[in-house]
Amino acid sequence: MQPTRVTRALAFFFFFSAAVCFPPTLCSDQVQSFREAPAFRNGRECPPRQTSSVIHIAMTLDATYLRGSIAGVFSVLQHASCPENVVFHFVTTTHRRRQELRRIIISTFPYLNFHIYHFDSNLVRGKISYSIRRALDQPLNYARMYLADLVPATAQRIIYFDSDLIVVDDVAKLWNIDLGDHVLGAPEYCHANFTNYFTHRFWSNPAYASSFKGRGACYFNTGVMVIDLWKWREGRYTEKLENWMRIQKRSRIYELGSLPPFLLVFAGNVERVEHRWNQHGLGGDNVEGLCRDLHPGPVSLLHWSGKGKPWLRIDAKKPCPLDSLWAPYDLFRHCPSPFTDS
Repeated sequence: MQPTRVTRALAFFFFFSAAVCFPPTLCSDQVQSFREAPAFRNGRECPPRQTSSVIHIAMTLDATYLRGSIAGVFSVLQHASCPENVVFHFVTTTHRRRQELRRIIISTFPYLNFHIYHFDSNLVRGKISYSIRRALDQPLNYARMYLADLVPATAQRIIYFDSDLIVVDDVAKLWNIDLGDHVLGAPEYCHANFTNYFTHRFWSNPAYASSFKGRGACYFNTGVMVIDLWKWREGRYTEKLENWMRIQKRSRIYELGSLPPFLLVFAGNVERVEHRWNQHGLGGDNVEGLCRDLHPGPVSLLHWSGKGKPWLRIDAKKPCPLDSLWAPYDLFRHCPSPFTDS
């Protein structure tokens, strides 16, 4: 009998219940170890897995955010109507740990369709300038600019997800949005004070400030984007982003990592996606990371952008209320301490 979304939901319930009720009996010697996720299978209504029916999703993998990435993948599969038609494209900066990361993905998701690509940090190392938070300065944070160079040319479209989010809706709904003539789709937030994302030096320079003239530019968060890779390559958008990074190194025109170059290149020319697809800011600001509430309206994706990450707050026994929504997708294997009684 073919599984349905209901049977998959029941499998998830019993899996999580067992994980909570029974502590793991085995723990790996590796720094991070994860429980194996249940197998998510396509139902009868799903088309055969071929080029036209595949959903491509890109995420980064590194030791710091691996736990978040694993939870994100799990959430996508749990809610996907056709999980076997989802292909993940993971990007990492380390050759040394690439095989270890592959082993972790395979052992956690034995049935997952995925690829791992090496991102050469040297592509951006000389272009990155320090920002308000150290995590924003890591080369891997800029890999989203190079997806068109990393992913095979056969993939026309890709969804980029940050590693600190969970999806609570069918990702096919996001995948199927009409980008029209746009290269990129994302939720926009036009009420945000756009001037705050750039320095006084930027706004006082007429040549820089005029970049937004007539564009109706609005803020958008780059942690959730739908990208037309063919149009991206055709328009040479990686080069345009790199150009603003070089200007930043000379003139210090912004403070926030990889976000401002995207705003400079795309703001005002983004296909608007419903806000439900990026309930962002749940990690607070970039300094204190305080607890925050959800924005009004429906929710399809929860995003802990900001300094506070749910796994860190949970482990510190100082969780925010909304961190409880992330916890069911946490597959991290907590090894018992050798200094406690069994």
